[in-house]
Amino acid sequence: MAETFVGIGSNIEPQRFLSAGIRLLRERFGTVELSPVYRNTAVGFVGDDFFNLVASFSSVREPLDLAADLRLIEDSCRRDRSLPRYSPRTLDLDLLLYGDAMFSVDGLELPRPEVLKRSYILKPMADLRPDMLHPAGKLSFAELWQHFDAASHPLHKVDMVL
Repeated sequence: MAETFVGIGSNIEPQRFLSAGIRLLRERFGTVELSPVYRNTAVGFVGDDFFNLVASFSSVREPLDLAADLRLIEDSCRRDRSLPRYSPRTLDLDLLLYGDAMFSVDGLELPRPEVLKRSYILKPMADLRPDMLHPAGKLSFAELWQHFDAASHPLHKVDMVL
């Protein structure tokens, strides 16, 4: 069983679709631990702000199967895959970490490179597991966040019941 981390985001009716996505994660995987929710500007396009958080749960599913499960949850929350990569979305679920796995296969790279590049992923990871070491860098998530240029992409903590 591997501790799994999933980035969750929405900028279309975020309260509705984040809640629905988390409910579906819990139905499929059981206990799900959540970071705080953060609001940030859209990356790669002009659009409404995103609301993002990270979820953690244990899974015996293989990473590629788990990624497929996440796509099914997105689809059930009306994710429109016909839109460009950088566009508004009802729900975005990204497999970030799967235990200490480090690999790239069939378009899935673990750990996901954005973990170290995006404040809306790194800060929630530091909130959930401050002392956990990143599999590649061997620094803790708290240390990584401490050294991150947070001013480059500011976050605003949001009180949201999920």
